Amino acid sequence: MVATASSFTNSRYSVSPGQGFDGVVRISYSGYYGTGALLFGGRAVLTCAHLFSHNDVATATASVSFDTITGNQQVASSRIAIIPGFDANANNDLALVWLSSSAPITAERYTLYRSSDEIGQTMTMVGYGNPGSGDTGTLTSYSGAPLRLKASNQFDADIGTLANSFGSTLGWQPTTGTQLVADFDNGTTTNDALGRLLNISGTGLGLNEGLIASGDSGGPAFINGKIAGIASYTASLHSGFINPDIDTIANSSFGEIAAWQRISHYQQWVDQSLRADYSNAPTTPSEVQKTVIEGNTGTTYAYFLLQFLGLHIDPNQALSVDYTTRDGTATSGQDYLPINGKLVIYPNESHVAIPVEIIGDNLAEPDETFYLDVFNPVGGSFGQGMITLTAMRTIANDDGSLVA
Repeated sequence: MVATASSFTNSRYSVSPGQGFDGVVRISYSGYYGTGALLFGGRAVLTCAHLFSHNDVATATASVSFDTITGNQQVASSRIAIIPGFDANANNDLALVWLSSSAPITAERYTLYRSSDEIGQTMTMVGYGNPGSGDTGTLTSYSGAPLRLKASNQFDADIGTLANSFGSTLGWQPTTGTQLVADFDNGTTTNDALGRLLNISGTGLGLNEGLIASGDSGGPAFINGKIAGIASYTASLHSGFINPDIDTIANSSFGEIAAWQRISHYQQWVDQSLRADYSNAPTTPSEVQKTVIEGNTGTTYAYFLLQFLGLHIDPNQALSVDYTTRDGTATSGQDYLPINGKLVIYPNESHVAIPVEIIGDNLAEPDETFYLDVFNPVGGSFGQGMITLTAMRTIANDDGSLVA
């Protein structure tokens, strides 16, 4: 990532186009920049709120830079939404940047990590922050081209553990359960920040270890390819004579800690914000369009509508289903962008639209079909004997006639 265990020029930290991180983007806004991650649906980027704290987001525009196998592409924002409750204590430090056009089809779309078992797991963080090393900290004099780098770390604790230990001396008041914390280890107990300060011992991941730095704000931390955290801030902490920071300067060096907004805690806000912005999404079965026009460029949506009419074990609890697209005569990656993941239906929802991006082109071809399978209901059932629900969509040719 940014501040890495050894020199940032080491190839283990590089993120070239085509390596699975082309949906990690650089966001420029009012003279500042940060990092973000493109969400499934291709219309919104998840990032941090504090990137936009300098101006009124109602009137400003951000520029989102995509670096993919097809080159660099800039997309302007159409609007920016900050989660309610964002404050100076870095609580609720999340924002969504809505794109004015669909993202490049070569940019990965990411889903959310929904389980609350992040602590103790290794994650991969990716961002455009200032490079540096754990020994020297961030290179504030770096003036080269923006670098997209990656590194690993382990989520060591919930922010509440830190807050409870330090009390009022912490300097800020984070809300328990909303942030994940990791420290920057160099293999020694001397610079094991959380080991020395909280007795959460661990000496790191060797050369794979890294920490976020300036410019990484809003960058994703992935567990199993899903967004588990959004980079928020770093800190150099000490308690009495215990100071694990290698240079006692807040510069993303060995012995410091960082915090990520915990996406499993905020998943409902992300999900329902996306759903509220779907254009012309169906709300009843009669509104569902089972045949869609592919278009000529970019992507358009084909919607599937899920209404849960089966047995609900507890109407006051969310339920979930897994879903995946499947080829018919249409080919994923050529005719549509495949999706799979877990869909959560919240207690205040009776239906959810699932968008699939249809890839536009100018090729005359037959009408083509693909499927969406929905399975593994948790918190309810589809009905006796029903294991999988399946629906089909037809992509209609709009590029002239075929000649036999």
